[in-house]
Amino acid sequence: MKCPFCGHLETQVVETRISEDADFIRRRRQCGACEKRFTTYERPDVNFPAIVKKDGRRTEYKRSKIQDSMTLSLRKRPVSTEQVDSAVERIEEKLLNLGVREVPSARLGELVMRELKKLDKVAYVRFASVYRSFEDIDEFKTLVDEVRR
Repeated sequence: MKCPFCGHLETQVVETRISEDADFIRRRRQCGACEKRFTTYERPDVNFPAIVKKDGRRTEYKRSKIQDSMTLSLRKRPVSTEQVDSAVERIEEKLLNLGVREVPSARLGELVMRELKKLDKVAYVRFASVYRSFEDIDEFKTLVDEVRR
């Protein structure tokens, strides 16, 4: 494994852990040259469905996009990285269980919102307000009222 800090090709596995649901393996590694530590995740390589955008374009599924958008919504909220990773895992599991080759981006957005709602109500409102492109304050108020119930 190449060191992300110095590019050295020799790294040593210091610690290995299997995730709670045994879906991936987390490895702590240390570079043989600069001695910095970093984490890698080992998971099976599976084919996710293509994402069909609102304008009809098709793009490949990218875990990082889901993780980044959730992390942005959860910024300065009391939710751990492990909780976000678990939520992303659940989203991916649902995508795979659909058994289809293409998924509308709206469906993926709904899956993300469902997970955010479980994790943190404020993050859910943040994500939904951007995702649903509210035009006025009444739409926003309706969402907040829904979350309060």
